[in-house]
Amino acid sequence: MAKKVQAMVKLQIPAGKANPSPPVGPALGQHGVNIMEFCKGFNAQTGNFTFIVKTPPAAVLLKRAAGIAKASAVPHKDKIGKVTRDQVREIAQTKLVDLNTESIESAMRIVEGTARSMGIDVV
Repeated sequence: MAKKVQAMVKLQIPAGKANPSPPVGPALGQHGVNIMEFCKGFNAQTGNFTFIVKTPPAAVLLKRAAGIAKASAVPHKDKIGKVTRDQVREIAQTKLVDLNTESIESAMRIVEGTARSMGIDVV
């Protein structure tokens, strides 16, 4: 049978940096928690990191291709730049690994939608 929760202690501890000094030690010690066991367990669970590097956002690639600094404030009225279908295809090929599609045509439609929402014409 599971033990009853006696107290809930909220702490903000950087990953892999738990040690028995304040504020961790006193906060846990007053509730009868084995501080060294907690620190070893916490550091073991938070010591390893896995991260995934993705491609730049489509908006950044589109701004670079169109030669603009930022998107239009009113994208469906004010068009501020143009990109060619070849540039869209190139951006779609770059983004294909991160998109939820397998075909280059679908990826191009996604990139074109991003361009439209930024006020960039696809010519």
